[in-house]
Amino acid sequence: MISNNMYNHINLVGKAANASLLRHQVISENIANQDTPGYKRKEVLFEGVLQEALMAQDKLSDIDMSKLTPKIQINKTGSSYRLDGNNVNIDTEMTELTKNQIKYNVLIDEISKNFSRIQTVLNR
Repeated sequence: MISNNMYNHINLVGKAANASLLRHQVISENIANQDTPGYKRKEVLFEGVLQEALMAQDKLSDIDMSKLTPKIQINKTGSSYRLDGNNVNIDTEMTELTKNQIKYNVLIDEISKNFSRIQTVLNR
């Protein structure tokens, strides 16, 4: 993490990209356990953590980026589609995986554009 207020946007996008990577791992774990009896699907909570942090502070620069960490939640309340108690729906997981991949690509593109802008300014 770059420690300068000038890089808050990059740090924030980096945190979101890390959360997206974690989400990919969790979704992959859900898919791998689709046939495991009693397995409960997991999900990554980051957007809610970010929203709470943004509502608590007036400016992005006031947010403590070190406390902005994604959380993994086990979905015990979700409806189970099977008698063995497993609540993984492969169609839902594949949809979430695709959405997450698109989100990750957008975040990486945003980071790349930010560094490109900084490089342009430094080369002048």
